[in-house]
Amino acid sequence: MNITLHKSQVENKEHKIIITGSKSESNRLLLLKALYPEIELENVSNSDDSNLMTQALVSNSDIIDIHHAGTAMRFLTAYLAIQEGKTFIITGSERMKERPIKILVEALNSLGANITYTNNEGYPPLRIEGKNLSKNKVSLQANVSSQYISALLLIASKLEKGLELTLEGEITSVPYIKMTLALLDEVGVESSFKNNTITVKPNTKKIAPKTLVVESDWSSASYYYSIAAMCEVGTEISLSFYKENSLQGDSVLADIYKHFGVVSTFNNNTVTLKKESVDLKPLTLNLQNAPDIAQTIAVTCFGLGMACDLTGLHTLKIKETDRLVALKTEIEKLGGEVNITDASLHLSPSGKINKKVSIATYHDHRMAMAFAPLALKTSLIIEDANVVSKSYPAFWQDLKSIGFKITQ
Repeated sequence: MNITLHKSQVENKEHKIIITGSKSESNRLLLLKALYPEIELENVSNSDDSNLMTQALVSNSDIIDIHHAGTAMRFLTAYLAIQEGKTFIITGSERMKERPIKILVEALNSLGANITYTNNEGYPPLRIEGKNLSKNKVSLQANVSSQYISALLLIASKLEKGLELTLEGEITSVPYIKMTLALLDEVGVESSFKNNTITVKPNTKKIAPKTLVVESDWSSASYYYSIAAMCEVGTEISLSFYKENSLQGDSVLADIYKHFGVVSTFNNNTVTLKKESVDLKPLTLNLQNAPDIAQTIAVTCFGLGMACDLTGLHTLKIKETDRLVALKTEIEKLGGEVNITDASLHLSPSGKINKKVSIATYHDHRMAMAFAPLALKTSLIIEDANVVSKSYPAFWQDLKSIGFKITQ
């Protein structure tokens, strides 16, 4: 389904949006709940990815298809590897079959797992024979996707001897690793992170029953920060449920968007974004610890006619699409000038935005949502708009509620 976003205006008043739980937190906690049924969860994400994760964890089938859900592929590979006596095939979409997983498979196999490739070496689909993993030491390059690291940490307490994970080199996406460890702590699993070594102690006991509330998704909040940045001074948008001391790496938005004149105020698990006047200057950012907000920030800068240099983006090439190439292609359709490397993006300032451009989304939910705020500047078409269901199914309805004009 393609939709047209007509040039819109958000009225200069306070708007309230409720966003469901973080996909990142939800998928970690769903796996931990499968390992520790004593846990109850509230405000779980209603995203496709989290729904697929839930279905896979309760499925009786030995063939699991996780479609486009990259987090589910990584986390479930680790989870299925410790399901003793059972054999599984885990597969996904055509794009998923192009996304590397060799680093995680080799790490698990070195711990005693039995995982093989059914097609191309290094890529899904995988054949997994569940086993008791008796070894407890493994090393990984530290600049790999944090999801490989988190996948190992999430199952670590159920390994016979726990896990000692050594990270070699400079660590990527530290906030996501710390999120995983903080959630383990909330559940009652002991861990430590000293220098480049993470240790998780084994835990075979039942834990005390508890209910954990998932914080709302900061990646989803990023689109409202972008909208606020492009709005008139005085516009307010309130988002629930958010914490000032968030575990999510993307919460750096609150600091980054001060550059665009967006001030964040926290009160009673709600963050209110208010646009204030600001002298816009070129933006230079290293997003190594929050790469998922790179698309939003690049589009915000383009919409405001600003230059930006974004670095630390090497993981964007292995997402739902090559996000660097996709950003360059779509922003240049709109009249911008973008230069990219394997890990960076440079946007030159632009004084114009072309009208009625059709934005390709490449099966990538973040492409659709990152470009949507530009409707405050010009009309545009979003192709395959339903792709937002991967992380934020209510996105288009929520945009309408604050004044965006959208037709099919």
